Parts: sequence; structure tokens; C-alpha cells
Amino acid sequence: MVRRLVQLYVGLGLYGLSTAMFIRSDLGVDPWDVFHLGVAIQTGMSIGTVIILTGAAVLLLWIPLRQLPGLGTISNVICIGLAADASMALIPELTSLPVRITLLVSGIVVNALATGMYIGAGFGAGPRDGLMTGIHARLGWSIRSVRTAIEVTVLIVGYLLGGSVWRWNRTVCINHRPADPALFAVVSPETAHSESSTAGADCLILRSAHRL
Repeated sequence: MVRRLVQLYVGLGLYGLSTAMFIRSDLGVDPWDVFHLGVAIQTGMSIGTVIILTGAAVLLLWIPLRQLPGLGTISNVICIGLAADASMALIPELTSLPVRITLLVSGIVVNALATGMYIGAGFGAGPRDGLMTGIHARLGWSIRSVRTAIEVTVLIVGYLLGGSVWRWNRTVCINHRPADPALFAVVSPETAHSESSTAGADCLILRSAHRL
């Protein structure tokens, strides 16, 4: 239990760090962070505050989907935003393109590791992943289709709010996903699938979801 708790909170902290790395690289963030940045621009709130409030709002969407939050779900809502703000304060704005590219690539690796750690700990999916699994369960759509629909929607809304969309956004979205199953196998070998595709990660996300 202690090991799993440490794994959960280290994973959430690293996820917040990876978010700050993407933002400071100024080369691309994932679709949800395009949305977070857009809201932050419009409201003047810190990125971490927006992440927390968005997570709480998404959690409300679990109610009609009859999803149950776990400790990891609630911790996800709070800890990632706090870690993102702390990391933003520590990582300066960068001007050197090679350094920014290095930060982006490092962020992809850290993000994949963090995702494997906090989901592999087995304390429940994050609010955004739970929304995905809830829609999958209710409508019968494939996880890939639901993920794509959600991420395209938040990307467009985030862009309209002023969030930056780069060609690297596609790199961020695609490149860390294939790494997730391998990392799940390391951090949660008792539950992870061995497939080297997105399907393995999605299966573990489904297993981490709680339903009424």
C-alpha cells in the first residue's frame, strides 16, 4: 500500500512537471493543455489553478455516467495543478530552440512515465480518463474514438480561447502514447498488458475506472 501511494503521488508530481516542461518549451502541449492555456489567458488564472478547476468540472460529468472516483481521481484533480504551478515557477522561459526541443522531448518521456505510475498505482483513473471510459461504457464507442473526439473538442475550444496550437502538438499527443504500455508493464506488472500499442494503456485505464 505504501509503495503504491508513493507511486501515485510521485507520478502525479511528475505529470505536473511534464505539463510545465511542455509549456516552457513553447513548442506544443497536449489538447487538454491547449484548453487550460486558453482558459488561463482569458481569466488571468495560473495554469495550475485552471487544471484544478477543469478537473473538478470534468469530475461532475462523471455523475450521469455513473462513474465512481477513487483516491487517485481526487488526488489527480489537486496534485497535478499544484505541481504544474510549482514547476512553472522553477523552469524559466527559454529562447534557445535546441534547449526548447530538448525540453519538449524530455517532457514527453516524463509524461509517459508519470501516466504509467499514477494509473499503475491502481487508485482510480484521473477525471479526464474517467470521462473517456464512462462515455465508452455508456455509448459503446471504442476508447480510441472517444479519446479522439474529446481531445479534438478541447483542442478546438482551447484554440478559440487563445491557446497555442503548434505542429508539435501532434508530436506530443502521438509520441507518448505508444510508450505508455511499456511503462505500465514496469510500474504495474501485475495488471499491465504487454502490447506495444495504445491499446495496452487503454486497457489499464479501463481497469482503473470505478463504476456504480
